[in-house]
Amino acid sequence: MRIRHLLFSTTLVTTSLLAGCAFTQTSAEPEPIPPLDSQTFENRIDQLEQRLADRCDLQQAAFEDHTEQARSLFTEVREVGSQVRHLRADVKRLGEEPAVVTAQCDEAEDSLLHNKEVLGRSEWIGLPDVGTYLKARIDTGANTSSLSAKEITRFERDGENWVRFKLALTEDDVAVEQVLDQWIEAPVVRRVRITQAAGNHSRPVVSLLMTLGPIREQVEFTLNDRTHLNYPVLLGRRFMMDIAIIDVAQRYIHSRPEFPGGAPSDQASKDEVGDDEDDTAETSE
Repeated sequence: MRIRHLLFSTTLVTTSLLAGCAFTQTSAEPEPIPPLDSQTFENRIDQLEQRLADRCDLQQAAFEDHTEQARSLFTEVREVGSQVRHLRADVKRLGEEPAVVTAQCDEAEDSLLHNKEVLGRSEWIGLPDVGTYLKARIDTGANTSSLSAKEITRFERDGENWVRFKLALTEDDVAVEQVLDQWIEAPVVRRVRITQAAGNHSRPVVSLLMTLGPIREQVEFTLNDRTHLNYPVLLGRRFMMDIAIIDVAQRYIHSRPEFPGGAPSDQASKDEVGDDEDDTAETSE
């Protein structure tokens, strides 16, 4: 406020001096200078301050927008870098001899079954790193396998993208009780884009060790909530390629694996009763 009064006083003095100079330089009657009252001066100062504030707001908004764009671009570049590293690892593995789990077959069996395990349309699987068994539906129409998960949280570890999640199970799902509320952590192998009527979204893919009868493989699972479906696990054709064939007339050909805290495998038959054979709610991914 003191600055405004000083500016007002200075303006009045300057105006007076200029008026005096004009009077001495010419004998003509000087033009009357309209008086500048304090209210007019205050209004002009307020207008100037408002214009400056508006310009600052625009510059701040533009800066925040550029910062957000840079942050988003950095995240995408880092994710692409992670995918490139995994692709390089895949290319390196292509040069190695693949490890194939073979089935014990009689010489009289059809050659189609040679070195391939026969699976039913539904089977028990084991997740050794998690410590539980789960029911799985075998679906050759699905490309990628899927695991029912909830509370999926992304985080970074050693420069790599990881996820933390829990198994999403219903009261009817059979599993080792101790792992029901257990956190599971795994690196993100890649992400898959899902197109649905509600829009497009992506899901993380993790690699977990899985057992099914004599098969022991690292399997890639997409993580999503499957509690509205009948099976917490879906095994797609990428897992079965070159190591298994499906006999849709059979179910649970292989014994249920055993884990500490779980039920013995010879009691699995009572947990297999009442399975929905149709499972019409399932969709291929």
